[in-house]
Amino acid sequence: GRGFAFRRKQKIERQYRKLLKKRRQVHSQQDDQFTDTYPEHLKHLYLAEEEKLQKRRRAADDSVSSKAKLNKAADGCGVYGYVCFMIISVSRTYTFSSRPVVTQEKVKNKTSNQKAKEEYEKIKTEHARKKEEAEKRKQQREEAQRLYKQKKMEAYKILSKKTKKGQPNLNLQVEFLLQKIQQNT
Repeated sequence: GRGFAFRRKQKIERQYRKLLKKRRQVHSQQDDQFTDTYPEHLKHLYLAEEEKLQKRRRAADDSVSSKAKLNKAADGCGVYGYVCFMIISVSRTYTFSSRPVVTQEKVKNKTSNQKAKEEYEKIKTEHARKKEEAEKRKQQREEAQRLYKQKKMEAYKILSKKTKKGQPNLNLQVEFLLQKIQQNT
């Protein structure tokens, strides 16, 4: 069936997939660490430094190759140059490319509390905006109702006027109708 054991199994599978995904990300970040990525505004400085290191490496390789020719009998010939090359390459990767990776990671990862606060602020501003819009609509509606009642009251006053004998005043009614027709055209 699809009982609690099945759900537990699914949960464990999800956690395992998540763990695998994290491991892949860590490996990709480590791979990125050994590539040269420089910030644009400092690129010329890094390139100049890299050229200096390459010159030193060439000088070290030349001295090692001359020592290797002199010491052919020794088993460690060429090892010194390799170690020097490794030290230079490791120092280059740590000084240049490890910094941007860390800063990008800090910017990307937010704590759940920060995410919740941002979500709360977003919802709060949305509610405030909706409340202001509702208030504006309410004021417009009240203003329109007030104007409508005022016009109705004026029309009622004109139409309900009576003569001395108590008859409706037709002259005022005709004038009111005339004004209404002129406003519509």
